[in-house]
Amino acid sequence: MDTAEAVETIQREMTVFARRARASAGRLHPELSLVSYTLLGHLEESGGCRATDLAAHHALDKSTVSRQVAALERADLVERRLDPQDHRVYVLHLTEAGRRILAQVTESRRAAFRERLTGWPRKDLERFAQYLVRYNASLPDAG
Repeated sequence: MDTAEAVETIQREMTVFARRARASAGRLHPELSLVSYTLLGHLEESGGCRATDLAAHHALDKSTVSRQVAALERADLVERRLDPQDHRVYVLHLTEAGRRILAQVTESRRAAFRERLTGWPRKDLERFAQYLVRYNASLPDAG
């Protein structure tokens, strides 16, 4: 396989991976899209942030984030709190229900990965993990 064929194979397989990730997110929790899941994950990691920060971090349009946040608020997974340093700004935080759902979905995703990777030799798993870290670190929006 030459370089062009390898890149084509990687592109095709990453597309399949992304499609499956979107589809499985809905099966893990019907109200939680893949975008919602990633937003909840960032809120947990950051300890809360503004909607504009979510949009910037994930390179999403503000209107997309606004719709997602509104749905998460309706589902009682996210709440807005006044920023103690700037009362003109609201900071988004996970609710207890949001933390619980995020933990459940995260564990379900981990279990699915463990199942798919069962039987892989440890060296292959390590190599695959290193390649993914390397690939994601090379992206301009990594972080």
